[in-house]
Amino acid sequence: MRTTYDEVDDVLVLHLSDKPITRECSQDWNTHVSYAEDGTIVEVVILEASKQGAWPLLRSRAA
Repeated sequence: MRTTYDEVDDVLVLHLSDKPITRECSQDWNTHVSYAEDGTIVEVVILEASKQGAWPLLRSRAA
């Protein structure tokens, strides 16, 4: 798995596989899932990731 985040556009992409994408589906306006021919998920794209609480992936809390 590879994760990329574009801070300027606030877009988070979770790359799960290097298989070719054959189908894409929007789960809602800001979450898009891409699938391989065999039905496995290739990548997930989240728009406005930090605003939606998806970025940063790990939050540290002050003690």
